[in-house]
Amino acid sequence: MTKSNSDVSTRPVAIVTGGTRGIGKGISLALAQTGYNVVANHVSPAGDPVQVLKSEIESLGVSCVSIQANIGQKVDRDKLVTQTEAAFGRCDLLVNNAGVAPEKRVSILETTEESYDRVMDINLKGPFFLSQQVANWMIRQKKNQSQRPFRMINIGSISAYTSSPTRSEYCISKAGMGMMTRLFADYLAEEGIGVFEIRPGITETDMTTVAKEKYDKLIAEGLTPIKRWGKPQDVGQAVVAIVEGRLDFSPGQVIDVDGGFHLRRL
Repeated sequence: MTKSNSDVSTRPVAIVTGGTRGIGKGISLALAQTGYNVVANHVSPAGDPVQVLKSEIESLGVSCVSIQANIGQKVDRDKLVTQTEAAFGRCDLLVNNAGVAPEKRVSILETTEESYDRVMDINLKGPFFLSQQVANWMIRQKKNQSQRPFRMINIGSISAYTSSPTRSEYCISKAGMGMMTRLFADYLAEEGIGVFEIRPGITETDMTTVAKEKYDKLIAEGLTPIKRWGKPQDVGQAVVAIVEGRLDFSPGQVIDVDGGFHLRRL
């Protein structure tokens, strides 16, 4: 479908970090279905998965720009924001989704500084400073268009409160994201920018395939009241609920998308 210049400039725009695979892909597609133009960030070189996503999104009548950037690095964060502004001239939503697990699961007593720094840079430091940068841009935009809604969504994890000592750096990064959500939600509420967090549970992604047999067994045994794996589209639908404005009076709200894991059943 051909899009006019006015379509590109008047549609809301979302930046989705890690937006071409797994949960990020589910979010990107859900936003496109809602009418957002999407900036799908990815760290690996553009290949078939990126092109497939672009085609899927553009078939919905909206625009998709893919930008390669490692959000753990300042120069790449700058590139992501600059290229988004060049492509669309606006950003209405930032979804901090990109994240990594440790390359190797080891005991907390064997966690290396290299692994800790890698995970924290991508999972917490990068989202923090990207949020800072985009928030300042949103505030500038709001001065000229005060009625436009602006929001940020952090994709956390049940690992924010669930101990997993063989991937301690990941758990710490997600716990930190929980406080990051509160801090930005508090500060930006007066600016009219809503900040929220979604905490997925056991979800079908590349990251969880290494533990599929373990989680299959735990779910079957009743770990979660809803006895199935989460899917990326489950998270995508929670994002849609937020961008439709249903939680605008609930800054800092955390939405658990985990099949009921957070209920901590006995």
